[in-house]
Amino acid sequence: MCFSSISGRIRILYSVLLLFIYLLFSISCGSARIHRIPGFSDSVNSALADFLERTADFSGRKTAVFDGDGTVLGQVPHYLADECMYNYSLSHPEKHPEVIQRIRGLSNVSIPYVRGRVEFFAGESLENLRKIGKDCFEKHYSGKMYGPMRALIDLLKRNNFEIWIITASPEGLYQEFLSEELNIGITNIVGVKSVVRDGIVTDRIIEPVPQDEGKKESIETFVQARPLFSAGNSRGDREMIEYSAGMKMIINPDEHIAQGDQESMAETAGKLGWAVVHIPDEPEKDFPAVSSTQFQIRLNKTHSRRD
Repeated sequence: MCFSSISGRIRILYSVLLLFIYLLFSISCGSARIHRIPGFSDSVNSALADFLERTADFSGRKTAVFDGDGTVLGQVPHYLADECMYNYSLSHPEKHPEVIQRIRGLSNVSIPYVRGRVEFFAGESLENLRKIGKDCFEKHYSGKMYGPMRALIDLLKRNNFEIWIITASPEGLYQEFLSEELNIGITNIVGVKSVVRDGIVTDRIIEPVPQDEGKKESIETFVQARPLFSAGNSRGDREMIEYSAGMKMIINPDEHIAQGDQESMAETAGKLGWAVVHIPDEPEKDFPAVSSTQFQIRLNKTHSRRD
């Protein structure tokens, strides 16, 4: 009789223990995985923690979108796409010199210019275009990946977010090295697209072009889910950042007022409560900078370390 009583109590305790483990597991699965991002301010880390808690049980697709140059990758003194294109032009002077002549005097954030980059690389195989971009990255930009943004992307992935890069650079040029550096799918790198026919990149542009309003349209067209998180660094990213249904972040925001605007991106970010992140981006001493020295392309603004 005593033995049966003890056995019953053991079964009850065992059942209670299993229930406790189940509840503990359920709570841990429903909670966000959170840690501080080195290089982010206390206020940004706090906002990020709140965001992850709010979205922990989100039932739809959890997507996060990032610009490329100046957001996950340094852009000083020049965009990788420009430095790569002009270096390639010097070593292959027979390749579309008319395109180089036509666009070099344009703003390198204008739609005609970003379309021109794709026209320049037309005729390359997609495989070779990806290799050209990777080679350029490894020679001149491998040390310019932003550590805090890489850590942020890893944290978002651990919280079940899809990561997408939306860039105004030629898509194939950025796909291989960014997918490898950020450990995301190669087709999650969305850039200026053109038709690929029999493995060869053509100059037939596929709309929308992901610049300005086109970044928002590219998300709607190719990602097909409204992001819960978005991050950019310039006026060309504004519509993409504003499209986020959740957290909005800007890196090293411009303090000058762009043509046609009433305020700078730094002022806009402050007014709208976006998370503002400052990451050093300075030119390396041995950087070739053929974009400016050979083709008179403007220098991008340096961002020094803030104490």
